[in-house]
Amino acid sequence: MTALAERPHMLQQQMSLDLFEELARIAMHHDDGPRLEFIDGRLGVKAMANGDHGRFIQWLTRLCLQARPELWVHPEQGLCVGAYCGGRARPDGMLAPSDAFVGAGEWADPDPVLMTVEVTSYDSDADRRDRRDKPRAYAEAGIPVYLLIDRDSCEVKVFSQPDGVRYEQVQIIPFGKEVHLPDPVNLTLDTEPLKNWVS
Repeated sequence: MTALAERPHMLQQQMSLDLFEELARIAMHHDDGPRLEFIDGRLGVKAMANGDHGRFIQWLTRLCLQARPELWVHPEQGLCVGAYCGGRARPDGMLAPSDAFVGAGEWADPDPVLMTVEVTSYDSDADRRDRRDKPRAYAEAGIPVYLLIDRDSCEVKVFSQPDGVRYEQVQIIPFGKEVHLPDPVNLTLDTEPLKNWVS
């Protein structure tokens, strides 16, 4: 067994952004390859989405398209995040103009993004990744709104007013109530249907 296999944390501590991007590029060329992220200098593996997970994104896409037809919920586009865009994330969705990522490549600039969206997965890393690391990384990138659909707590969490370090406002709404997404999204969602897709 190699020293790195015995101590995988050493690889994560020494990993550069260039090495991460090379690993992510290799993983993307395999149909069953992992979806990799790199936040706060740590390599992360994003759980594969199941049908229920995808249904949340369908619900949001339909509502956004009806209310804001000039925008689209882009699924799985890689995004530069964190302080000085030193991280790489794959949000479950991003609300942005329809052509925002044309020609952007695998890791896009966050400037056109109005909102990032994550739906929690039932894996051991969801708490750290979706509830702690991503709100900070998205706020550091200046993304105006972060919508977290938390299937564990059956709540929608809306993070807004990024100050470059954190989101200053956090609104927590239980599934079944209306939630307002603040400017620049400016959209009210009825979350009643979300109760049907929690397993």
